[in-house]
Amino acid sequence: MNEFDTDDIPSNLSDNEHFQSVVDRVVSRRGFLKMGAGVSAAAFLGGALTACGGSSSSGDAQDPTSPGDPGDGAPPLTGPLLGFEAVAANTLDVVTLPEGYRADVLIPWGTALFSGVAAWRDDGSNTAGDQAKQVGDNHDGMHYFPIDGKSSEEGLLVLNHEYHERTMYASGAPASDDDRRKSQHAHGVSVVHIKKNAEGRWDVVVDSPYNRRIHANTWMELTGPAAGDTLMTSRYDAEGKMVRGTINNCGNGFTPWGTYLTCEENFHGYFGTTSDHGTLTEDQIELMGRYGVNPGRSGYTWEQIQDDKRFDCVLDPQESNRFGWIVEIDPFDPSSTPKKRTALGRIKHENCAIALTDDNRVVVYMGDDQADDYIYKFVSDGYYDPNNPIGNRNLLDSGKLYVARFGDNEASEGFMGQGEWILLDKNENPVLKADDARFPNQAAVLIKTRLAADAVGATKMDRPEWVAVHPGTREVYCTLTNNSGRSEPNGPNPRTENRYGQIVRWREKGADPTATEFEWDLFVLAGNPIAYPDDELLRGSPNVTPDNTFNSPDGLAFDQQGRLWIQTDGDESDSGRYEGQGNNQMLAADPRSNEIRRFLVGPRGCEVTGITWTPDMKTMFINIQHPAAPWPKNQWSHLEGGDAQGRSATVVITKDDGGIIGT
Repeated sequence: MNEFDTDDIPSNLSDNEHFQSVVDRVVSRRGFLKMGAGVSAAAFLGGALTACGGSSSSGDAQDPTSPGDPGDGAPPLTGPLLGFEAVAANTLDVVTLPEGYRADVLIPWGTALFSGVAAWRDDGSNTAGDQAKQVGDNHDGMHYFPIDGKSSEEGLLVLNHEYHERTMYASGAPASDDDRRKSQHAHGVSVVHIKKNAEGRWDVVVDSPYNRRIHANTWMELTGPAAGDTLMTSRYDAEGKMVRGTINNCGNGFTPWGTYLTCEENFHGYFGTTSDHGTLTEDQIELMGRYGVNPGRSGYTWEQIQDDKRFDCVLDPQESNRFGWIVEIDPFDPSSTPKKRTALGRIKHENCAIALTDDNRVVVYMGDDQADDYIYKFVSDGYYDPNNPIGNRNLLDSGKLYVARFGDNEASEGFMGQGEWILLDKNENPVLKADDARFPNQAAVLIKTRLAADAVGATKMDRPEWVAVHPGTREVYCTLTNNSGRSEPNGPNPRTENRYGQIVRWREKGADPTATEFEWDLFVLAGNPIAYPDDELLRGSPNVTPDNTFNSPDGLAFDQQGRLWIQTDGDESDSGRYEGQGNNQMLAADPRSNEIRRFLVGPRGCEVTGITWTPDMKTMFINIQHPAAPWPKNQWSHLEGGDAQGRSATVVITKDDGGIIGT
């Protein structure tokens, strides 16, 4: 979330149903009063949680293997899933961890990746050239790739940079085109070669041939069904097959064949104009509006760069169509060209989570992070072959894209309802097939993914953020972070002004990720039993207690042993409705028992985001984004001597006894 973020403001004006009305019908059918009319909504949801908390017939929650996990993996679990003592909420400027754990800072914004590059300067005087060879700003999604496929001592840390702070500029605002290019270079992705030193701490391998910066001026290839379509052409690319840059890189994914997936989220905020927008067509205005592109001045002012008018949405009205994709990067080949995989659809991608089917097809789950938008999945046409790495490289270019519709049909015990995946295919979906004006071909369906999902009746959600797939059961979890802007119930919970958020989960029919039907429930309804001990709707579900209360779940990931790690990006005023919740945090949950414990509290003002592990699970990497950002400046004490700018940084978490994180 950042100062230019508009994801709380819906751009979805369709009449599609909200999940709340589905929940209401479930409650009515089962003989309960309407939620919010005096019945214990938390007790009802708690029943679903408890019933669904046991082991699945489709797998064992302790199974340590996960499709796509690198290396040999950690040993099987022998003790309790959550073995640490929970930490208390606080509002300090430190990273707080359980007793017996240590946090070390690695690669803060501005870390030089090559010798001879200027060090980061806290007065904002670094140039665009400096930033192009330094670690970017506002670290987000991240993955560790072992250097040899299995090492927990050396590897490539690949991380996203979502946006940047005003502290980048000496005057607090861009004053020149070099400032704006520096801003562009602070975005994107860093590939950083890291290695443990003799003391057991991690260092950057400066000048490694693997070190690489990918940013808003890096050339990439458009691939898949939308590549080369007329809607993908621009003033700089008449063929619609190459694009310069990736921006607002939020969450991530990774593939079984060893590549990194970076997700373009709030790309709309980079486009503006200094021109009269009267030349735009009605179709262009509709498409821009559905994605939030505003033909006015952008917050980043990139449209003002004199010799680069890509981001002027009037002079180049189709350039924005070339953003909002998932980009695949080969971290081990610094000469490779990143590829925007258009078959996965164009939305405000938060992250993506991959599952493999029993026959090795690739399934990608994705959330569109805006109030009232949707959840998607992609199923590849081809099959993953672990013995043919080169042959796997284009698996994400051909397949079927679906959007979720949640229903109130009778479901198995412990589930609240059933749902279906609606195919977004021009030739096979009758609604899209009949609309040649807006969707003349499959390329248009993918470029206008949101409009296609509107047309087929997908279910509006409360800002779908990160998605995670359980490594054993293949159940899928998705954070719905909040929807505080609405005044009427219209999300998967009975509350107006959904300020706390929740996590929805579903099980595909037959435990088959390619299935077109699923059953769903709520894993946790976040709330605050400290501020509202007697309010059944606001205190949250039964697994929310005064000791683990939180709001706005965002980042989400399973480790190899089945712990669900929950990161937050919400209000940390620690007063009123947020009393006792403290700074943003990371919690760990046991999906079998539904227990949730607070593991980490971040420094004041930050978002806790991004998560990855070494194969032995004895090192965890997480990111602290925008501590105290953008003002006032803080003194995050884990940075040597404090840091007056509150720079984003990766934090390395280890256990003093050398054990597995979380035990």
